[in-house]
Amino acid sequence: MNQLTQSLEREGSSRFVFLSRGLTFLARPSITVWAAIPLRLIVGYGFMEHGFAKLSKGPEVFASILHAIGVPAPHLMAWITILTELVGGLAVLLGAFVPLVSLPMAGLLFVAMLSVHLPYGFSSIKLLSVTSGRAQFGPPGYELDLLYLACLAGLVFGGSGPLAIDRYLRKKRKPRS
Repeated sequence: MNQLTQSLEREGSSRFVFLSRGLTFLARPSITVWAAIPLRLIVGYGFMEHGFAKLSKGPEVFASILHAIGVPAPHLMAWITILTELVGGLAVLLGAFVPLVSLPMAGLLFVAMLSVHLPYGFSSIKLLSVTSGRAQFGPPGYELDLLYLACLAGLVFGGSGPLAIDRYLRKKRKPRS
């Protein structure tokens, strides 16, 4: 980043120098640790919302969908999916046991991607028409699945960040010197 700043200063472009200094500020470790919080909030809430939607329509409705696409033991898998989305989503939201709950959540995403979204291509937006001033969309592709997977990977490899139960538990286990 320093070489970029020096190069731009030689060229006399003050706008780019200001931008590069701003980007340097964002790269400080004290700032970057906070990046995990919006990831946790969005991913955790997203998973919980999907679980609540399945639960509110009735697990038997979701089980019939699973049966239609050939998933074995659809009633059992419906409940496992709903509980994984609710419990795993809450855990991610709170930053609790994120590496542990991310594995089954990633498994759900892979299954959804391969069994439901893959035939519809990459994009999650399929505008079909606009009627009565409202957009009508087709089935989503696998783009959102990949975004969730990337966020989970970021949380597993980068940590849950501040204000996370994982961080509290880690501090509690650490022997004081």
